[in-house]
Amino acid sequence: MTSSSSQPLLPLKGVRVLSLSLNLPGPAALMRCRQMGASCVKLEPPPPAGAAAGTSGDPMGMYNRPAYDALHQGVRLGVADLKTEKGQKTLHRELAKADVLLTSFRPSALNKLGLDWKGLHRRYPALSQVAIVGAPGARAEEPGHDLTYLAENDLIGGLDLPATLYADMGGSLMASEAVLKAVLHQLRKGKGSYIEVALSEAAGYLALPRTWGLTKPGAAVGGGHAGYRVYPCRDGRVALAALEPHFAKTLCAAAGIQNANIMTMFSPATHQTIADYLLTMTRQALDALAIEKDIPLYTLPK
Repeated sequence: MTSSSSQPLLPLKGVRVLSLSLNLPGPAALMRCRQMGASCVKLEPPPPAGAAAGTSGDPMGMYNRPAYDALHQGVRLGVADLKTEKGQKTLHRELAKADVLLTSFRPSALNKLGLDWKGLHRRYPALSQVAIVGAPGARAEEPGHDLTYLAENDLIGGLDLPATLYADMGGSLMASEAVLKAVLHQLRKGKGSYIEVALSEAAGYLALPRTWGLTKPGAAVGGGHAGYRVYPCRDGRVALAALEPHFAKTLCAAAGIQNANIMTMFSPATHQTIADYLLTMTRQALDALAIEKDIPLYTLPK
């Protein structure tokens, strides 16, 4: 994240963010805040009894340490059992210094920990809270995960798992955006605000192109346009994105299709001709073609 002069752009420099969030969305949001210059602190629960020295109380630290380390680089870590008096003292010592609190608990859990927004705002009027939940409003108590929120928004195909955790990562971006909103509100109004970020709504936002019909089967970017598909090639696959007319025309010329137009690209005959042509090409030849003819594509192994 840099400015046009290549100097770091740090809109959250001087802002103190305290996180209680575990697993992925909250820590990923905290990582983004740190990259924007925030001073970041995270309190984790104690590790499980009998755990090896250095074990994190965050499940991410137990099942994928490299991911945990990347997410928490530059973050000051502390341990606090929030269900104990000692842990509560540690928490409130940090809250007194924080500008934004980042949480990822269900509302009922926040209430049990004495972190309901009404009480929190009364005690720390300048503090803002960004609360990551699974689903919005009354649904915030429902159990769910990245996979269920993607399924709810028609983003699961067949029996294969998605390539990444879209709702979690989309939610983390919305949460870091919410931190920026909260800081702007503090600067303008001089008091804190409460912002809820729902992972189901992050999935819904990512699903908008599908909702609008852009990626439905047969649509231009849903396989209907012959220049925007994944095809097999001689020694692998090629992700082809020759969608704009000038890219499509260049692709068609290479494949031996003359006078191509937008209607041509939706023809089954064009699909077949391009598929047959790409099967004759190696990944190396296609990479060279992309450079020579200025065609957007990316080759992949089988």
